[in-house]
Amino acid sequence: MSKKNVSQESSIRRTKILVESIIACGILGISAYALKGAADRSQVVLPSQYAEDPTADIAVPTEAPDPDAPIFTTVSMPSEAIHSGDLILVNADHSYTQTGQEDLVDINELLNDAGITCFSAFEDGYTILRQVYQPMTAMISDYYNIYQDDTLTIYGSYRSNDFQQYLYDSDLAETGEEESTRVAKPGSSEHECGLAFDLSETVNYDYTGEGDQAWLGENCYHYGLILRYTEEKQPVTKIQPEPWHFRYVGNAHAFYMTKNNLCLEEYIDLLRNNHAYSGEHLIITDEGGSEYEVYWYAADGASETTEVPVPSNLAYDISGNNVDGFIVTIHRNTIPTFTADETQPADNETPADDTSADAPDSENEVSPEDGAPGEPEEEQQ
Repeated sequence: MSKKNVSQESSIRRTKILVESIIACGILGISAYALKGAADRSQVVLPSQYAEDPTADIAVPTEAPDPDAPIFTTVSMPSEAIHSGDLILVNADHSYTQTGQEDLVDINELLNDAGITCFSAFEDGYTILRQVYQPMTAMISDYYNIYQDDTLTIYGSYRSNDFQQYLYDSDLAETGEEESTRVAKPGSSEHECGLAFDLSETVNYDYTGEGDQAWLGENCYHYGLILRYTEEKQPVTKIQPEPWHFRYVGNAHAFYMTKNNLCLEEYIDLLRNNHAYSGEHLIITDEGGSEYEVYWYAADGASETTEVPVPSNLAYDISGNNVDGFIVTIHRNTIPTFTADETQPADNETPADDTSADAPDSENEVSPEDGAPGEPEEEQQ
């Protein structure tokens, strides 16, 4: 064999040995790495204090809860209570039955006790519901402070059913008619529920609601009062205009009715048809920022009681509507809404002149349903 061939064979053997050595080293390295990994996996590894717990509930971002949102529960109301409250509708279609539990106060007694002399009831013994006395007195006192007119008097207030019957029968005897067009039938006059009063004046007993007196009609809603019978709403109320007849309904409702030009019949229907508890509630925000939430809930006619939904976390009022259910008024906040100074004329303004008309000709006068506050007759007092 030549030296060249021997050299090539020797080179091949060295290369083969080198490759086999490299392969062997690789196998040993892989085995060592595998053994180390197995050893590492056999150790107990504690979770880092910074690691998130994969089993924890994932918080879902939500809007901040409204602190003024009502949380509803129920209150048990006698179903017959639909016939009481500040928002009862009293007219020829929905009569009022007196309970004998009316919380009446003597107007002149309270005025005398308070030292108020700018107005009075026409006679001692005139009464009205307690919750009406304060707003009535505040309104007339503010009117006096603006116009210095101390001639106003409360000519009509609460009437018993018997007295209403007497007025009705007397009118029939006077006119000879079978049905009175001037005096409401017993049970259908707002005076019987104690929530209404009539104004007159002591000069001519001719209250027109014009001139300075117009201020009362324009601002009465600030006191929770409405002008109940206007000429515009006569087709709805079926009562001829009575600019002297004021009715208490509460601040939120007086504000909404006035600003939306609604009479009480229209307002009651609005709540019944559009703002039931199960639907969209009526939100009222008055001029001072006080916010109210109002809804209607049907009375359970088949039961002596009705479970009325009310908020457990907010103040509220409940009134019957004298038709078919309850009206709930939620006070979402409480902010004073009115002071008399807000409606007083500026220093450089002069109050409007009194343009009150003279007393109408009795032969041509169209008499109102409850009788105009004219000069009182002895038999009616």
